[in-house]
Amino acid sequence: MFDYPKKLYFCAIYWIGFLLVPHSIYAQTLINDFEDWSAFYIGKGASKICYIASVPKKETGKYTSRGNTYILVTHRPEDKKRDIFELRAGYLYKKNSEATLNIDGLLTKLYTDRGTAWAEDAVEPKILKMMIRGKSMKVIGYSARGTKTEDTYSLMGFTAAYKAIGKACSIR
Repeated sequence: MFDYPKKLYFCAIYWIGFLLVPHSIYAQTLINDFEDWSAFYIGKGASKICYIASVPKKETGKYTSRGNTYILVTHRPEDKKRDIFELRAGYLYKKNSEATLNIDGLLTKLYTDRGTAWAEDAVEPKILKMMIRGKSMKVIGYSARGTKTEDTYSLMGFTAAYKAIGKACSIR
């Protein structure tokens, strides 16, 4: 198992390579680490993308192997998108299933698509507010094989990291 910083950087590099192929000519730049969250940007000028990432503090489930698990919140100013919440599960979700996000006892459903879980656009601002106010977050999901997983994330440093990407991408 990776230690926390190595796992976080690996996840960030993977995400950049997978999702941002058109932007792959630019290197990812670490803005800073903020307790349990790290802030990054990629690209320049109008095409700059800023995001924060964190890995679980605790992963439970009766699985034999699992890929990297992490959460991202992204601003894409060029596309007029901000606060994009994305969870990478480290496995394929059960088809037509939902994941449950629990932030300090407040529950939200996430829709799943292959190995990711997303919030509906209208729900993202509510999740961000809960994350800013919260202390911890748990995600419960089911793999394609029916294995239940529970991942616990710390929200320590989330607000500072979130503010840093807002500043880096000129989003107020």
